[in-house]
Amino acid sequence: MKDFSNSIVIGLECHVELNTNTKLFCSCPAKGSEEPNTRTCPTCLGMPGSKPVLNKKAVEFALKLCLALNCKISPELIFSRKSYFYPDMAKNFQISQYEIPLGKEGKLNLSNGKEIGITRVHMEEDPASLVHPSGMQKSAYVLVDYNRSGNPLLEIVTKPELSSAAEARDFMKQLINVLNYLEIFDENYNIIKADANISIRESGFVKAEVKNITGFKEIEKALNYEIQRQKNEFSEGKKLVQETRAWDSEKGITFALRKKETEEDYGYIIDTDLVATEITKAMIEKTKKEMPELAQDKVKKFTEKHKISKEDAIVLAQEKLLADLFEKVAEEIDAALAAKWLRRELVRVLNYNKKELHQLEIDESHLIDLLRLVENKKITDNVASKILEKLIEKPFDVKEFVKKEKLEAVSDTKEIEKYCIEAIKENPQAVKDYKKGEKKALNFIVGKVMQKTRGKATPREVNEIILRLIR
Repeated sequence: MKDFSNSIVIGLECHVELNTNTKLFCSCPAKGSEEPNTRTCPTCLGMPGSKPVLNKKAVEFALKLCLALNCKISPELIFSRKSYFYPDMAKNFQISQYEIPLGKEGKLNLSNGKEIGITRVHMEEDPASLVHPSGMQKSAYVLVDYNRSGNPLLEIVTKPELSSAAEARDFMKQLINVLNYLEIFDENYNIIKADANISIRESGFVKAEVKNITGFKEIEKALNYEIQRQKNEFSEGKKLVQETRAWDSEKGITFALRKKETEEDYGYIIDTDLVATEITKAMIEKTKKEMPELAQDKVKKFTEKHKISKEDAIVLAQEKLLADLFEKVAEEIDAALAAKWLRRELVRVLNYNKKELHQLEIDESHLIDLLRLVENKKITDNVASKILEKLIEKPFDVKEFVKKEKLEAVSDTKEIEKYCIEAIKENPQAVKDYKKGEKKALNFIVGKVMQKTRGKATPREVNEIILRLIR
């Protein structure tokens, strides 16, 4: 049921490519040669007389996601033929599920805790890849690559309960997080796309569907554009119609493809080449036992076992790679210290370098070496931050680097005091300004001392010595 209290209503149909070795209904490799039309056979090309055979691993992966999303599981897996005439399906129909999806009535929480209902999760085969040499709108011809045709997909359909482009992006991010935890999706290789249904209150919620938006970053751009387009057309007195549109990521616009189809237009019929597969209680119980810890399990573990704050635990658990990294580091280093550095400093340095966690060359051993030096007060936080910035660029032996560059923390109070006296003598105006009540002047002198020590003294200790000397 649409929430008409919102001015924007969004529902998503997410298509997730599963990380299996072979296709959904044949033994062709799902990845490998990228030479067009080389990973094909009579079955995925829809040749007369060819028979599909269901991929068991794909079913196991699908069942894992249904359980992770708290779906009700169908007792039978039944496939249908979705008929349409387009070159991306050589046999003029797609094998999908219509009447009875594998999972239904599930849910997924956004990062703010808002619960989004999942209408259905079903299995289907991926169509071929269409290549438009001059773009979809201008190409005089289309090239078809059937390598992708038949790859296993899961379609996750949400209820129309998202009320902004930002929420839609967050939903996609949370979904990818679940997929990564389940290890059924490879973010570096597999594709996740979304079709988004968007409507605004002003038009009476006349729905437009935007097709094939790739990834959670693009979805926010596409939806923001489409929402604004609908509002602009309504304000200009134009009548909005139910239609299907495409997203052009290069131009940052949506454009009309055709009037919106209804499910009846596809003429679904049961696929008689595929017998119904029973989903037994034993299968479900076996899958439950094989389920890994998910984000909510990690949060509980981090707060109870490692005694870190719930806020830190939630942030660390949001990304599987980060959660795994924290667990490895926290086995060797104080958990609160590890949480602080991984949640804040590591994320800061990654963002600055425009890198994702999976792109890191360093492993937990580098971070353990670095944080052990911090923990034992062998180096200051300031020095550690600078070393971390260098580690992100290229891994190296942290302990050797600290020794070679003489970055050990200055613990001799007399030596720090010597630098403080020098800074005070060199900056008499700053001393006068501080005595007049300008607090920033003290920070200036502290900064000068930190430069002299190359960050090897703690600002707090420097601050205390300077105050004692100038009073």
